[in-house]
Amino acid sequence: MEAANLSVAATGVALPLASEACSMGPSPGGVVGSTPGGAALPGREPPFSVFTVLVVTLLVLLIAATFLGNLLVLVTILRVRAFHRVPHNLVASTAVSDVLVAALVMPLSLVSELSAGRRWRLGRSLCHVWISFDVLCCTASIWNVAAIALDRYWTITRHLQYTLRARRRASALMIALTWALSALIALAPLLFGWGEAYDARRQRCQVSQEPSYAVFSTCGAFYLPLGVVLFVYWRIYKAAKLRFGRRRRRRAVLPLPATVQVEEAPQEAEVVFAARRPAVAFQMSGDSWREQKEKRAAVMVGILIGVFVLCWIPFFLAELISPLCACSLPPIWKSIFLWLGYSNSFFNPLIYTAFNKNYNNALKSLFSKQR
Repeated sequence: MEAANLSVAATGVALPLASEACSMGPSPGGVVGSTPGGAALPGREPPFSVFTVLVVTLLVLLIAATFLGNLLVLVTILRVRAFHRVPHNLVASTAVSDVLVAALVMPLSLVSELSAGRRWRLGRSLCHVWISFDVLCCTASIWNVAAIALDRYWTITRHLQYTLRARRRASALMIALTWALSALIALAPLLFGWGEAYDARRQRCQVSQEPSYAVFSTCGAFYLPLGVVLFVYWRIYKAAKLRFGRRRRRRAVLPLPATVQVEEAPQEAEVVFAARRPAVAFQMSGDSWREQKEKRAAVMVGILIGVFVLCWIPFFLAELISPLCACSLPPIWKSIFLWLGYSNSFFNPLIYTAFNKNYNNALKSLFSKQR
């Protein structure tokens, strides 16, 4: 996870915007200035271009929307008693990590983007705090997505064995492991001397560039949970396809008259239930409600995983390849990949509320009470 620099050309003036990756800080560089004749002078900051102002405005809006969206999810869970149970504690854990990303990580990353000379001037202690929270919060957000996918998978495929008590235990264990693993990845350089984040001479703040740590951190923070969510969604897809095939076979059997159905009851178990029309109607209604609920859960997990992969895979591919091959992408692409990954924390609460009617009703009642 490496620092990125976003350079914008405007009338012969280069405007550096250093970016911070989910586990990286800004790289060193010089301040670029200009004279009326176009010559560059060190030590002077050029004025911001219109394009730069627009980009910064969009990033500020992204930070504010990410913070408010996840904070609203947390307030809803705290205010509604029905949400004080599984699986909403997993959603709450994800919202906490995303709120911290918006409150502690993204603002300092934006400051780093705009810093003159692309240098870290906030000191060694704040550098370590920033980098540690960056890795901790982003990793926790990613692993929380994997935990939600696992919970939905067990709910769909093992709805009889996966009782409320079992879900509480499993979710508490997953949350504890998520934050413990995230803390280990974030604090490993400080605990085990796995590189230094701050370079006082060059005023550079970034996570250790040791290739071994790059492999450890990227695999633990992304590639391992990516494998989990892809496996889970594949199993959910297979289970849904199997149930759809069974439902089609059941519908292919034409209903017989009641008298014939009663006579054939010894050979066909389903016929006995078919003769009891009220019971059949109730059972069909129950199956339909459960199937619709499982379908919504499967669609939600699919979109959650799809957005998660699209947001983070470009960044982590670059962060794994760069230290190993001693090569580097153009700065503008590093910044794009970085903020695309951050945007996953913005999309998460939107996906939860869009596919959960309880959240929609709770939000409406919350705003109506405020009025």
